[in-house]
Amino acid sequence: MKRILLACSSGMSTSLLVSKMEEVAKNKGIEAKIWAVAQDQAQKEMDKADVLLIGPQMRFLKKKFEALAKEKGIPLDVIDPVAYGRIDGEAVLNKALELIGK
Repeated sequence: MKRILLACSSGMSTSLLVSKMEEVAKNKGIEAKIWAVAQDQAQKEMDKADVLLIGPQMRFLKKKFEALAKEKGIPLDVIDPVAYGRIDGEAVLNKALELIGK
């Protein structure tokens, strides 16, 4: 079971992306728990995740989250703005899996 956490400013804008990612994972036979939270909840939720992807609008917080992610031993990256804008669940899921190391 892959546990993929997405964080964005309010946690709302990524909800559609989560749905698309879950659909792709199901179609590929990948067991995954994918959820989104607001930036202020990300630190608490990181303990439950294998990877953290942050929304492009939070790029400026990457260094802050990197220190926490490193401490917890989970990979982190910023979601590609094009994939985010297109709500490309497959591209974002693939990036998460790549970071986890499949």
